[in-house]
Amino acid sequence: MSEATRKTINYVVACVDEFARRKKMTSRAAFLYLYQYQGLQFLEEFYDVEHTLSMEDALDDLELICRRNGGKLP
Repeated sequence: MSEATRKTINYVVACVDEFARRKKMTSRAAFLYLYQYQGLQFLEEFYDVEHTLSMEDALDDLELICRRNGGKLP
């Protein structure tokens, strides 16, 4: 596995865990939600930009992307 791939995976895992914490849900539920509403795809596609932002900004972006794709979390 390349170093770039490893960094991307670590970042996505951190985002999923922080999203779960923010929304008071399990990491598994957060993963499934982000997968269903294309948040994970967004993180992978735009990793080069997103990882330079604060975690708060990245989580805000995830919420926005998921809402635009039908997600209904408060």
